[in-house]
This record gives sequence, C-alpha cells and structure tokens, in this order.
Amino acid sequence: MRAAAALLLALIATPAAAQDRGFDKAVTAFRALHRAEVTKAGIAGSSFYVIRDGRTVVADHLGEQDADAHVPVDAQTIYHWASITKTMTGIAILQLRDRGLLKLDDPIIRYVPELARVHDPFGNASEITIGQLMSHSAGFRNGTWPWRNKPWQPFEPPAWEQLKAMLPYTEVLFKPGSRFSYSNPGIVYLGQVIERLSGEDFEVYIDKNILRPLGMHASYFDRTPPFLLPHRSHSYYIENGKRVAAPFDADTGVTVSNGGLNAPLPDMAKYVAFLLGDPKRPDYDLVLKRASLDEMWQPRISAGEDFTQGRMASTTWSGLSFFLDKTDGIRIVGHNGDQNGFRAYLSLCPDQHLGTLLTFNTETRGVENAPGNRDMPESRVALATDGLCKAVAAKK
Repeated sequence: MRAAAALLLALIATPAAAQDRGFDKAVTAFRALHRAEVTKAGIAGSSFYVIRDGRTVVADHLGEQDADAHVPVDAQTIYHWASITKTMTGIAILQLRDRGLLKLDDPIIRYVPELARVHDPFGNASEITIGQLMSHSAGFRNGTWPWRNKPWQPFEPPAWEQLKAMLPYTEVLFKPGSRFSYSNPGIVYLGQVIERLSGEDFEVYIDKNILRPLGMHASYFDRTPPFLLPHRSHSYYIENGKRVAAPFDADTGVTVSNGGLNAPLPDMAKYVAFLLGDPKRPDYDLVLKRASLDEMWQPRISAGEDFTQGRMASTTWSGLSFFLDKTDGIRIVGHNGDQNGFRAYLSLCPDQHLGTLLTFNTETRGVENAPGNRDMPESRVALATDGLCKAVAAKK
C-alpha cells in the first residue's frame, strides 16, 4: 500500500521536476559563466538574482564589496544602480499622469519653462513633449556634465541653477520625435517635472510613492546614511590591466532622477516582483496599475543604432523609460546602468514571469557605441541571462 502511494506521488511529481530540469541546467551554466568572467576580468564583486513568479529563486554573491579591506559581498551589500533609476523616474511620471496632473503629449516647457531658452534649429522647444523625453527621442545630448577631470569639480552638478545656466548653450540635435538618442539631461528635466508638480524633492517623492510601498527600506539616493555605510560597496575600474578605485559614495546631485539609486539586491528583487506583477500582492497597484506599466513597455522608437543602451542590438526599441527587445521570440524588457565603476542590469521576461538582476562593482572598460560593446565581460554575462528565459519558455 505504502509502495503504491509512493509510486503515485513519484508519478505526480515527475512532470514538474522534468519541466524544471531545463531551468536548473540553465542556471548551472549561467553560474559557471558568471564566475569565470568575474575571475578572468579581475572584477572585485558581483551579485546575481533570479526572481520567478514573485519569489527569489537564485541569489548569488561573488567576491568582495571592499577589495582593500577584503569585505565579502553578501545580501546586505548596497550597489549603485545608476541609470536603472530612470525606470523609477518614468513610473513617477506615469503616476502623475494617472492622477490627472499631466499628459505625455504635454510640452515640457509647460512644466519647465526655462527649457524655452535652448537652441532648437528644427523648430520651437514648445514641440518637445514629456513622452519624447521618456523615450529618448527629444533631441538632447547624452552627457549632463562635461567637467569632472579635476578633484575640486563635483561628480555631478549639485544644483538645478547650474544646468539652467547652460540651457542657452544647449542645442537640440535633431527634430524631436524623429529618432532615438540616449539623453541623461532629458531625464533630469523629467525630475524637475516631478518635483514641481509634487512639491517635494525627487528623492522624497520616490521614497513615498515607490520605495516605501514596495518595502524597499534599505534603498536610498546619493550619500549613504551612516548606519548603512558598512554595507556600501566600493567601486573600481580596470585600467591598463590593473584595478583602481573609483570615488566612494559619489553624489549625483541634481541628476539624481537620472542615476542616483542605491540599493541591496533583496530590495531590488521586490521592485522586480512588482514590475512582473505578483498576483499575491494586489496592493502593488498602489504604485502603478498594470495597464500603465504595460503602456511603458510598448515600442515607441527604434534604438537599434545605439549600442550603449538596452540590449545593445540592432533590434532594440525604446519604450517609456524601458528598453524592449526579442530574443528567439521571447519578449525582453529592461534597463542597464553604468556609472562610477558600477555596472547594473535589470532584465525582465514578462511572459515567462521571470526577471534577473545582475550587478558588478568593477567596470572592465568604458562603454562604446559599437557592436563590440556586447563583447565585454559584463555584457557577455548580462546577455547570457536570456538562456534562463529560454529554458522557462521551452517547458510550456
């Protein structure tokens, strides 16, 4: 009797086990690649999480958060997420839209009238919309701050007044809406919209409307609170074959909406679970309703000529604050970040209910706008996360 019951249980369990065997094999292959690339490239520390059906099913931490003091990376290690911050800026804009405070087709100068002073040889700055800024098609340059080669110069401009003074010398580089060109200043302008409509600093608004509702209590912007400093990762560059330290705990100043987020992996896993949609957490709609997130993931403009962002492929599209692509028919949504020696990747496979988080505290070489950008250690590891999505898709 017991033997028959055991056999029945085995027969019931076997299909599920077989279905996950491919995923487990893909995880094993990814881990081997991740460890090999980190070791070979001299990367000090790296972390990798897989979030599936709302749960963290893989949590890997490699190396050290402080290579001099030999402090190991662990679940409390706080990384800098750089431009992944832009996804939260975009969500904040959609929150304000859903509350009836703005429209995506509104001209940006309605909320940031100082932008009327930019030089636009293609028309009038009043034609530049909030939606174009979110999809990086407004025509603004990439870099925010050209001065960072002297020790007395700030890491990023600390005050809006400094960027405001540069606006008469800022040129729109192409007809707004006609093509893609990644722009950090464009996201700073969106940060101004959030502050002016909410009446709160960007950091305060995001904390109240995204971080706290999602339970991301160890996440913050810019300078690290003293009680979290022991967990703050240092960052590094590989220069001439040697690892050198980047500035510790850098402040992104007025560009915070562009790239100021710091967080440990467990907090970011909560963010990924929200983005994917966790049916056990309907209160996530308090942050942003599903329909608005889906709207952000609709293709707006081709980003395939820019190999510095997104999937770094000719097939990449820009949505609203997210990059979109397909690999072997699998839909990929995400964003990457690169600043001050940190590299970070957020990648979602919404149809497979799977997301990954990958971070490095060492940059092996500078990002280039060329297909070869895919062939650096960090990129090779990031693109290999596609194999996990394929393994889940294959079992359906």
